[in-house]
Amino acid sequence: MKRFKVTASGRLKRSKANKNHILTKKDPKRKNQLAQATYVADVDEPRIKKMLLMS
Repeated sequence: MKRFKVTASGRLKRSKANKNHILTKKDPKRKNQLAQATYVADVDEPRIKKMLLMS
């Protein structure tokens, strides 16, 4: 469960991409927004939960 965390309500949290390299051309506002966590899309949630159960 490196990439996903299950919240108390059962939703999946994930971190956003594009925050590892080539950061000089990105605005500070954009980098701050990329640092915040977000939720997995509703469409993808059942598939990811199934994968987490297998591991």
